[in-house]
Amino acid sequence: MSFDADTLYRLMPAVYRLRDADLGEPLKALLTVIAEQAEILEEDLAQLYDDQFIETCASWVVPYLGDLIGDRPLYNLSQASTKIGNPRAEVANTIGYRRRKGTASVLEQLARDTTGWNARVVEFFQRLATTQYMNHIRSTPLATPDLRLWQPLEFLQTPFETTAHTADVRRIPLRRGRYNIANIGIFLWRLFPYSITRGTARAVTADGRYWFHPVGLDTPLFNPPQTETEFTHLAEPANVPEPLRRRVLHEELETRRQNLVDGQATVPVYFGSTPVLQIFLNDLLIPPEEIAICNLADWRRSPTSKSYQPTDRKQPPQTLPIQVAVDPVLGRITFPDGVVPEKVEVSYTYGFSADVGGGSYDRSSSVLPVLQRQITWQKGVTAIAPLNDPDLLATLTEAIAAWNTQPAGTVGAITLLDSRTYAEAFPTIMIPAGSQLLIVAADWAQVIEPSGTRRIVGQLTPIGLRPHLLGNLSIQGTAAVNDPSPGECILNGLLVEGSLTVPSGNLGDLQISHCTLVPSLPRSQGECIVEAANPQLNVWINHSICGSLALPDKVPKLRIDSSIVDGLGGVAIAARTPTDLNTSTILGSSTFDSLEASNSIFTKKAIATRRQIGCVRFSALPIDSQVPRRYRCQPNLALAQSAAALHPNPLPLAEQTAISLRLTPQFTSQRYGDPAYGQLSQRCAVEIRQGADDEAEMGVFHDLFQPQREINLQVRLDEYLRFGLEAGIFYVT
Repeated sequence: MSFDADTLYRLMPAVYRLRDADLGEPLKALLTVIAEQAEILEEDLAQLYDDQFIETCASWVVPYLGDLIGDRPLYNLSQASTKIGNPRAEVANTIGYRRRKGTASVLEQLARDTTGWNARVVEFFQRLATTQYMNHIRSTPLATPDLRLWQPLEFLQTPFETTAHTADVRRIPLRRGRYNIANIGIFLWRLFPYSITRGTARAVTADGRYWFHPVGLDTPLFNPPQTETEFTHLAEPANVPEPLRRRVLHEELETRRQNLVDGQATVPVYFGSTPVLQIFLNDLLIPPEEIAICNLADWRRSPTSKSYQPTDRKQPPQTLPIQVAVDPVLGRITFPDGVVPEKVEVSYTYGFSADVGGGSYDRSSSVLPVLQRQITWQKGVTAIAPLNDPDLLATLTEAIAAWNTQPAGTVGAITLLDSRTYAEAFPTIMIPAGSQLLIVAADWAQVIEPSGTRRIVGQLTPIGLRPHLLGNLSIQGTAAVNDPSPGECILNGLLVEGSLTVPSGNLGDLQISHCTLVPSLPRSQGECIVEAANPQLNVWINHSICGSLALPDKVPKLRIDSSIVDGLGGVAIAARTPTDLNTSTILGSSTFDSLEASNSIFTKKAIATRRQIGCVRFSALPIDSQVPRRYRCQPNLALAQSAAALHPNPLPLAEQTAISLRLTPQFTSQRYGDPAYGQLSQRCAVEIRQGADDEAEMGVFHDLFQPQREINLQVRLDEYLRFGLEAGIFYVT
């Protein structure tokens, strides 16, 4: 029953309603108050029923339902950028997990659910070399591998190996020993896969040699993990985001070609409905059977054909064409001698630690706040722009030229609709007073009407794209010096190979969000340079990767969040301006006017001119840095604790040096283009890997909460591991 006021009033006798109308309806007003309380009570009763079920209960009820079934609470990471499900799903699945308690499959599922990373569980007793019992002979594991079989050798020392090992008595929780009867290994892939669709391959020279990476870097291609359809299935190489292997792809394509000759069907693993890589030659897709997988370290040329003998030997050998050679380890492509394509496009997957620097991930949360202002002008840019669509242009240069003709106060958007390379001499982007321009990689919604197709201005889907801009960008504010409303420019989801310059003028805000300004030499590339006389400019770099920054003292504010600033061993930031820096990694030296920093890493000396204001909190920076007051920073905190332990004796100089060296940040890689670029090494001191204010790691990947993920997994392992077994956690990437 719905307890609304009109329903209750109609239930009253007519005589009372008539008399109530004569008196100004005081009775109806009373029933309105009663109905409001009745509706609240009715809603509470309905919610009490819903709260009995995990699928429909309120959020605050979830831990109580979990307590009823003995589910121990974990760190709640569902609101962070961790790709982890919420606690509701975990409580809902607990009973199902308990029924399979102690099995490898449930341990693997728990590892995926609690960490958000792909996982593989290995029972190491199955990898032990044992003496055969003649009454129960086992074909595996053999004490020595068969060198005629390539699979065991290809996956040697990986989670997927089948080769036998002698016993290792060291304890596995310390990540020392592995192969023992009581040992279980949890292997985790920390790098996430990001796909590029129809990106432009980078030519070495005009001779038929290319890189997959649009910037022209040797970088491995990754496997887009295939979803496991059964709970009891243990992960295989095709189910995890690991770098592709030459031999594995080579054997699959060789089998595919042999089956074509034999007239048999092929069951593909890596080149099925969603192939791990695709190459488009002059807009035509090269079929997988015409791709050769090779080691192209010496840039050898692709063969033009290969000969195959039918299995039955009744037919003569057949020659099959080969159009291209691919090296998935180096990310290289070569065509046969004499073949110089007009256009080469590639679809592939690369690996990276988090949603930083732009890519195919969802960037809606960073774009939606920008779209709060009503967009009044919009153009799309795509290399295959249809001639009959006036809203689409073929080059970014045309879009910038069209924007520069707009009047002051225009709110506009330039939408790049594909992941291709735009190598152009971009004109200066003019931002008039009161105007706002968004340059974003996103799809642009359209509707089909009787009169034709119409695009909806302002409706963007920023996912699945990473366009490459090859050239220098210049953004200039044209507002008057004293204008209180200078214009704004926002870049989102772009890969820029070149410098970004703000000439003298009056630009209000420059936001670089989820972009990459490629750090490279010469240093004129990848730089963000602000020239003098921009008195109202605020620069915000968010979830981005960029080269060195140079800002004059006339710029009011610099803010850097969850980003990498790479000075390539030199100066990373030269900002004579107040700076607010959070959860970022600065690879190089830096200078500021004043500094507020939290949960960040400075690999080289940082200097702030005004040290009487500001604070550096929970960060790692060299001991000789000249910055404002430090609060729980490393190595200062460790030195102070060691000195306090020896008080009143001074801390020896040798020990001070050893502590400072131990607390120097260590990275898996500092080369842009490597999958683990900017990732803290496992050799890095725990004071840095767990030194943030919330016990996460310092630096750009703070929001991954990697220590909390591992703690969550260890808590669950204690609950689900069989008695007498020990587990070790190993990071594959």
